Formats: sequence, structure tokens, C-alpha cells
Amino acid sequence: MMKKTSLKKTVTISLLSAIAILIQTISFPLPIFPAFLQMDFSDIPALIGGILFGPAAGVLIEALKNFLHYLISGSLTGVPVGEMSNFIAGSLFIIAGTWFYKRKKTASSLMYGLIFGTVFMSVVMTIANYFIIFPSYALFLGFTTDQAIAMSQSINHEIHSLFTLVIFAVLPFNLLKGIVLTVITVPIYSRIKSRIKTMVPAEK
Repeated sequence: MMKKTSLKKTVTISLLSAIAILIQTISFPLPIFPAFLQMDFSDIPALIGGILFGPAAGVLIEALKNFLHYLISGSLTGVPVGEMSNFIAGSLFIIAGTWFYKRKKTASSLMYGLIFGTVFMSVVMTIANYFIIFPSYALFLGFTTDQAIAMSQSINHEIHSLFTLVIFAVLPFNLLKGIVLTVITVPIYSRIKSRIKTMVPAEK
């Protein structure tokens, strides 16, 4: 029985990872944000994995998704800065959301968890973009931070500094993305919650 459960878990995680990488290829910019901020819904399969098997499974799906995306698509910087950023953001969101859910397995606890995860992810990613991620992009592209910011200014003329960029672009973008993912994921959970125990036994 344990071997059968382990096989189901492995197959399900692999399938969700494959779905996530396919969804990630359909990313798109939003007109009100700089073009390097891409909206995609590839965190949803990882969230489903987290609901079924716990946060570690969701993080694993995030890791596999971004690793495969880097192998398939490469990176403008030559190193997977974007994939690492996507992995960190998605993992923070999933860990917070599924931690709440595991305490009380209801749609409302999942919703509250994802709301908390949205705020948590947005705050951490704002700090990370200011100190690490955006400077890393500039470094590996061979630009100064000011030159990289100037590229963003061509899209949004209100951007005049890195602080402005992260506060008025990165922070609201991540808040919006988290809200959209929550709005999509909670109804999906509501549709499958009666099948979760029979589909794959969740880990304690």
C-alpha cells in the first residue's frame, strides 16, 4: 500500500510539474507594469500539489518547473535569475497558503492562507528585488542599476529610482498576482475537495 501511494504521489507531482511548465510558457506582461514583470498561472499546479501532499510537494513542483523552464528557454542574463525569482515567490506563496490549509482543511482556511501568502510573498519579494534580484539582473546583463531602471522608464515614466520601481511596480504586481491566483485556486479546490482523499492520500 505504501509503495502504491508513493507511486501515485510521484506520478501526480510529475504530472503537475509538466502542466506547470506548459502554463509558464503562456506568460504575458500587463500594460500598467514594466514588461519584465510577467503574469502567469503556473503556480496553480504547484498549489494543488501542496494541497494534496503538503508544502514540500508544492515547493518541489516549483523547483522542477523553473529548472525545466531554464533548460528549455534559457535566460537573457545567462544565469537563471528570473527562474530563481519565480521559484522564491511561488514557494513563499505556497508554503504560507498550504500551511494554513493543513491546520484546518476547508476552503475558507485555504483562502485565508493564500491571502496571507499574497501579502507575505509581496513584502519579501519587494525587499529581495531591491537588494538582490534587480541588481543581479543589471549585473549579469552588463548594465548599471540606473541603466536598467532607465529601460523600465520607457514603459512607465513614473519610475525614477530602484525604490520607486519596487514600491510602485514590483509590490503591486505581486499583490495582484497573488489575488488572481487565490481567486482561481479556491474554486478549483472547492470542486475537487470531495475527491482529494480518494485521489491521493494527503500526508499528515
